[in-house]
Amino acid sequence: MRHVIWDWNGTLVDDLPVVVAAVNVSLAAIGAPPIDADGYRDFYTRPVRVFYDRLLRRPVSDDEWATIDQTFHETYVETLHRVPLTHDAPAAIEAVAAAGATQSILSMWWHNDLVPEVARHGLDDMMLRVDGNTKDAGETKARLLEIHLTDLGKNGTSVMVGDALDDAHAAIEVGVPAILYDGGSHHRAELEALGVPIADSLLHAVSIAMSL
Repeated sequence: MRHVIWDWNGTLVDDLPVVVAAVNVSLAAIGAPPIDADGYRDFYTRPVRVFYDRLLRRPVSDDEWATIDQTFHETYVETLHRVPLTHDAPAAIEAVAAAGATQSILSMWWHNDLVPEVARHGLDDMMLRVDGNTKDAGETKARLLEIHLTDLGKNGTSVMVGDALDDAHAAIEVGVPAILYDGGSHHRAELEALGVPIADSLLHAVSIAMSL
């Protein structure tokens, strides 16, 4: 392994409480009851619209989805100042650099929102690239990962570290090893069922990556 591709939300940043709060504001906007963190993990999937279909146990209408999408985004952005880095993210990033490997960030979050947040946390200078979603809400992580790898020129030497099943599915689809961090969007049993290495911390993820 010579390059680590980090997911952002739920991996390098510990934003689950803010995400759940923003989901609850978006649910209230369509008259639905709130959830807690376990409830979020029970239903979380991508595409995000399917998450709401599962959560509400019915298809979300186009009008509801427009309200949900706008409300969530506005609420989340308003609370970004409360989102910290994951406790050992700086140490994990330093460990990658100390090992002589390179690193980058790839997120499904909107690119124009992601880039200033990475800079605000002081991580931009450590990354070869910082790529968010410049397509649309229906874009897949696999497609973005494929583009990211092509732009990096790191197809044969990379590992993906994320917290979601979607991160692992994307990596598997494009032929990149995946490591899942148990600290974000899913219950551990769901992560284990996928059969990829599971890390208890980001430093643990780096240790696993170095052994690949």
